[in-house]
Amino acid sequence: MTSAEPTDWYRSAVTYQLYIRSFADSDGDGLGDIGGIRSRLPYLAALGADAVWINPWYPSPQADGGYDVADYRNVYAPFGDLTQATALIDEAHAAGLKVLLDIVPNHTSDEHPWFVAALADEPGARERFVFRPGQGEKGELPPNDWQSVFGGSAWQQVADGSWYLHLFDVRQPDLNWENPEVRAEFESVLRFWFDLGADGFRIDVAHGLIKDPALPDLNLDQAQMLDRVKATGHPYWDRPGVLEIWEQWRHVGDSYDPPKVFVAEAWVESSTRLAEYLRPHRLHTAFDFELMRARWNAHELRETARRSLEAHDSVGAPVTWTMSNHDVTRHVTRLGRPQQRTPGADPHAWPEGESDLELGTRRARAVILYVLALPGGVYLYQGEELGLPEVEDLPDELLQDPTWKRSGHTQRGRDGCRVPLPWRRTGPSLGFGAVEGWLPQPSGFAGLSVEAQQADPGSMLSLYREALRLRHELPQLGAGGGPLVWTGEENQVLGLTRGTGFICLLNTGEVAIPLPPGRVVLSSSPVEGGLLPPDAAAWIVTD
Repeated sequence: MTSAEPTDWYRSAVTYQLYIRSFADSDGDGLGDIGGIRSRLPYLAALGADAVWINPWYPSPQADGGYDVADYRNVYAPFGDLTQATALIDEAHAAGLKVLLDIVPNHTSDEHPWFVAALADEPGARERFVFRPGQGEKGELPPNDWQSVFGGSAWQQVADGSWYLHLFDVRQPDLNWENPEVRAEFESVLRFWFDLGADGFRIDVAHGLIKDPALPDLNLDQAQMLDRVKATGHPYWDRPGVLEIWEQWRHVGDSYDPPKVFVAEAWVESSTRLAEYLRPHRLHTAFDFELMRARWNAHELRETARRSLEAHDSVGAPVTWTMSNHDVTRHVTRLGRPQQRTPGADPHAWPEGESDLELGTRRARAVILYVLALPGGVYLYQGEELGLPEVEDLPDELLQDPTWKRSGHTQRGRDGCRVPLPWRRTGPSLGFGAVEGWLPQPSGFAGLSVEAQQADPGSMLSLYREALRLRHELPQLGAGGGPLVWTGEENQVLGLTRGTGFICLLNTGEVAIPLPPGRVVLSSSPVEGGLLPPDAAAWIVTD
């Protein structure tokens, strides 16, 4: 990589999110690994991706799928080693792909050397975490009423009676970001991976880290307490001090040539608040989850995107769109569920109920054309290009997400979107590896495998490949494309133009609609008689 490379590639990049455990298994142990990723780099390049984001691959007891990190400067042995990691970065660059790694700054694993020292009460060790005395006559009660995201109390008592904070799993103690040692350590970790060639980081829980030192009770019920889009003033989500940390990290990234890039996972109250994370001296991008939450309604899809674009434009940052990731129900399933909300319901709640997967697939095909037509960058979650649905019938005894256990077996967690990918029609894990994967694949995955779709021009995979090819070729698209103009104000039909000569039309209604004059270069469903069918989208070129 040289200084001649573009420094703003992230503004329109299509990034493929790899959930390493479930992507490809090269050594036959049932877990995806670095060797599996290296073997599939040609697939990612052929798909049309510009970059890959790999979820945590660090040494970890895997209490939360690797988001419980025991060593930030090495690789979890079942995934590979540092030599393989460096080779992957080099090979990805040779294939034209940037590499973003995942960093977890809110908490460590309870096996991290710092926390082991804290449990031993070594001098200064507990100041790196959030330890507090308990309440009650003998300190037998937690310091406050905060709850873990995964269920139950956010506090765990240790042998000497003290309590430590874990906003996630009990094996993920929260770090104390008021401690200078913590800040210096993570800046060192960033430089370690940047020096090995990584192009940037996705920041886990970027809205966290800073806690109100008074540790006030919330006095809220479970659902309210775990709401990650609270307004300003929440004692541990989106506190003002977190922005100072990102300014320091930006300084580290900008010290490289070309500069390194950051993308935040930040669940905040609005796109306007998210934009504060993206001012020029802070982070480059952040996932915009508002479109992911929008109902299948042209007006809502248009207004959600419009608000996001306006907020990001106000600080000169690109929007980073995404429809699925490793923490949410796959959007084929979400979009197939009833879209009407109960009056008074949380506007950020996910759709519930039975899913019509045929309907969800049609809508998923349509929405990707809409998303790829918008200015900004796009993140694709592995398997969405195959149209994979959520696997909702995994046997209880195989569930591994800590949410399942900590919720008292009432919330099944995120395993359903993390099932290993199907590469072939047959085999013990449909080409994922030589043996069955760490989670079982449903029989329907065979027909959705890469092998089953790659030669079918009407498949989801072919649609994605063609859409990404056109996105790179059409000058009107991407962050550097033409200006966006919304057309129409209907609740059922969404139209937008980019620059001169490009139109995207999305029909969320129940009847076919006439297409504008021009040449249809891509459509999510067959177009006949000049009509766009329901739950479909089309790209039209008019010059």
